[in-house]
Amino acid sequence: MGHRALVAYERTDGNYNLHYTHWGALDLRLCRTITDTTPFGSDRPTKAATEAYTYLSGGAVPEVVQERFDLEDCAGADVEPIPQVTGVTLQEVITDHLDYLLHEAFYVVDWEFEVTAYRTLWFGLQYEATCIAESPTVGHGALQPVQWHNGEPVGDGFTRGQFSGMKQVVGEMVDRGMFDRDGALEYLQGKLFSTTDAEVRVSLAV
Repeated sequence: MGHRALVAYERTDGNYNLHYTHWGALDLRLCRTITDTTPFGSDRPTKAATEAYTYLSGGAVPEVVQERFDLEDCAGADVEPIPQVTGVTLQEVITDHLDYLLHEAFYVVDWEFEVTAYRTLWFGLQYEATCIAESPTVGHGALQPVQWHNGEPVGDGFTRGQFSGMKQVVGEMVDRGMFDRDGALEYLQGKLFSTTDAEVRVSLAV
């Protein structure tokens, strides 16, 4: 099934290239495996990976990079070397590309290979409230930065469990007629902000 995530790499022009990883959300492993010598996450540095990253971050077209480099040498990388989208802003990623149900995590890699990990928290209530048939998934949720200590995530499991519990309560309130959809989302956001001092980023699909 995988532990899917998206990775946004900063480019020289200040925008980002967006890459997919099938297992990268597992234990937030990319915070350990993405480095300047293994830009796509790996236990084995390769020339193809570093050169492909350099070209892509400089704005090269993915098709040109595929033709120029032997990317089969990157087969063991955690992140797919060819981006899904190029030259986008972080806001565009958050609102137009990130699926808060499908993707378990989101990473931002800056120009100096500082990796910031976020957990995706989906605002959909279709599994918590019987009166809600479906909810959008893309651009509909929150990004909560993960705190780290001695190279390990702190309270990651607790954060996800706490949010799941809040959704269960809100779903019951919706079924009892105490909230409509907009009221439920507003309440859920408020509870989320009250439980953390971290800077949470929110996107609400219409």
